[in-house]
Amino acid sequence: MINAQVASPIVNNYAVEQARAQRASNDAGGKFMAAGPQSEATMRKTAQDFESYFLGQMFEFMSTGIKTDGPFGGGQAEGTWRSFLNQEYGKSMAQSRGVGIADMVYRQMLQLQEAK
Repeated sequence: MINAQVASPIVNNYAVEQARAQRASNDAGGKFMAAGPQSEATMRKTAQDFESYFLGQMFEFMSTGIKTDGPFGGGQAEGTWRSFLNQEYGKSMAQSRGVGIADMVYRQMLQLQEAK
């Protein structure tokens, strides 16, 4: 299995920022409170949202060279709607287990939260 710290600095930066925000919301008078089920669900959703965004961007780059020629070539409008389609592909893929980015981000967020 790939170590999340080596896998991608972008993933780590996003996870660090989310963990800091989570820690700040759990901080009560300088005393750290244990993560409850709601905060874990929030962290899981944040990690899945990140993976969805990442995959959407990946699909966007993959479809950059595709031409809109042919009988249904939509020109500028097709380019706009293709962007929405790529975002939905990313969401759909992330919701159906994805490629493992959300799991890595979630584990990193938990580790950073427990470190304090």
